[in-house]
Parts: sequence; structure tokens; C-alpha cells
Amino acid sequence: MTRLLLLGGDGIGPELVEATRAVLTAADDGFDLGLQFETAVIGFDALATEGSTIPDAVIDKARAADGIVLGPVSHNAYPPVSEGGLNPSGLLRKTLDLYANVRPARTFEGYPPPCGQPFDLVIFRENTEGFYADRNMASGTGEVRPDPDMVLALRKVTRKASARIARAAFAHAATRPARHVTAVHKANVLRESDGLFLEEVRRVAAGYPDVTYDEVLVDAMAALLVRSPDRYDVIVTTNMFGDILSDLAAELSGSLGLAASLNAGTDHAMAQAQHGSAPDLAGRDIANPASLILSAAMLLDWLSEKGHGADFAAAARAVEQAVRSSLKDPVTRTPDLSGTAGTRAMAGAISEAVLRAGQSERA
Repeated sequence: MTRLLLLGGDGIGPELVEATRAVLTAADDGFDLGLQFETAVIGFDALATEGSTIPDAVIDKARAADGIVLGPVSHNAYPPVSEGGLNPSGLLRKTLDLYANVRPARTFEGYPPPCGQPFDLVIFRENTEGFYADRNMASGTGEVRPDPDMVLALRKVTRKASARIARAAFAHAATRPARHVTAVHKANVLRESDGLFLEEVRRVAAGYPDVTYDEVLVDAMAALLVRSPDRYDVIVTTNMFGDILSDLAAELSGSLGLAASLNAGTDHAMAQAQHGSAPDLAGRDIANPASLILSAAMLLDWLSEKGHGADFAAAARAVEQAVRSSLKDPVTRTPDLSGTAGTRAMAGAISEAVLRAGQSERA
């Protein structure tokens, strides 16, 4: 039995998690995965009933689960932490040590990308430190206000975190045809912090002589991705740079609504859409579920690697292929993708395709 914890979140989050559950259920039925689903309330609903946007009991359930599916949350609208307004995403990443935020960006056949050219790259973003104030200190935050007119932000970069995100990036690159890693940095200005990051990436690169390695400044990378995204294969970078570049790459591939994202650590992993909670779309059955569904496929693949069986990897491939197929037809994609399907209808079409794929494979 493989236990998955489903956390609905805010805005369109519950609808997307329900759509993703439908696809995972189809994968379970088709590939006999033995999934067991558990749900828990987070976000504004939890704040109203429990006094916290992510109660301690939910964190305990996340720690005990084999995998987590997290819906988008409206953390920018939460009250201060002192009033229970914790960021569930940041807290789970830090508490479960989900150090690698893996964000593929690839084009889809039948859905023309804005950049006008096909590409397939993946960004490995360090996920536990950097400039992010909610996760770079043992207590307190990385931002301080000495006086009303001044704020200082502290950035944390460690050898341990830099080395392990580099190892994850190179290990993945070694499985891809291009076998190429690009480290993105700003060491010409952030000489100490990005300098340390590059030291560790270079150290890891030396252990992968068959993987091509290069380095690009972050501002140059923003321009180069727009010009020639097909030049890149695996990009490894620090937290904030990875956050920004992955959104750029996702839009170049077609839409942020198609961007998968997995937060992975040694013992835990969490599927999470790259986009936000879009409260203006909530309850209208028009939100695009593809990002979270593709993220769940990444979670299935991670579970396969962690020993849950080859059927999980087969199911992950089936989910991804079903999403690709749905994007080819306006009838099975949502309005943001110039389609006519609602959230449930798109998820239904994907679910049916996944179930058929599983049944065919087991026949």
C-alpha cells in the first residue's frame, strides 16, 4: 500500500487536487498501484477552524505519507505568522527537507509554443535556503528591519545544499540524451555566496566526465532562454534564480499551466503546480489541472525510483502521454489553452486515457 496525502489549498486548489485525484485513481485502477488516499485541510479553511493555515497534525500526516499532492495556496494573503498565517509550501519544503525543486519545461506536440521552437529542458532549483526568508534561518526569518525605512535581507548558501542539488542535477543529466548541465549564477557580483555554490557544482561536475558542463550568468540566461531554449538540457541553480527562470521557461513552452514541479528529498516528495491559487477562477470549473496532474506523474516516477515498483514508472508515462494527447484537441483542454473543456472534463479525458493504457499494458 502506498499512502498519498492530498492537501487542497486555497482558491482553485481543491478543484485541481480533486482532478488530480481522479487521474491518480485511474492510474491506480489501470496499473494496480495499491494507492491509499488521505486528505487534510490547509489554508484559509484550516485557519478558520484550527487557527493555523497548516496545523501540526497535517505536518505529521505529511511526514508519515509516502507522497504528497499539494494544491496551490494563497499565502500572500495570509495573516502574519504570529496569527497562524504559515506558508504550507515553504514549511513542508523545510520540515521534510525537500531540497530539490525539479521543474521540467518542454513543448507539447499539437500545442504550438510561444517561442516557436520545440525544446525539452529541466531546472534543478535548490529549495531550502537562498534569499527565501521563510526557510533560511533556524528561527526567525532572513529579513530584518533596523528602522522603519530600511530592510536587510540575508541570503544563506551552504556547501551541503549546493553539493546535493548539484548531485541531483548531474545524476539526472546522465540519464538524458544530451547529457549537459548548465550552472546559473551571479558570482561576478555575489562573489562569496554564488562563488561557494559554483565551487560545489564544479566539484560534482568533475565526477561526471561524460556530462558536458558550463556556466552562465543569470541575467544572460534570461536572455538566452528567450532566444534559444533548445540549447539547454539540465539547468542547476540557487533558489530564487531557479524560481524565476522556471516560470520564464514554462511560459516559453506554452503556459505556466502546463508546468510540472516536484519537491523532492531523500525520504519525501511533494507534487505541486508551479502556478498560484487564482481565487478569481475558483468554483467555475475552468481552471487548468495539467500542471498539478503532470506534477503527480513526477511523484509516481519518484515513488518508482524509491522502490514502489516499475508499475509506478509505467503509470507516470501513461499520465504524461494522456496529458499530451488532451492538449492536441480543443475539446479536451481548458479555456486558458484555447479549449472548451472544463476542469473536470479535461481531467476526465486524461483519466480515461490513463485507465485504458493501464488495462492495455496488463492485458
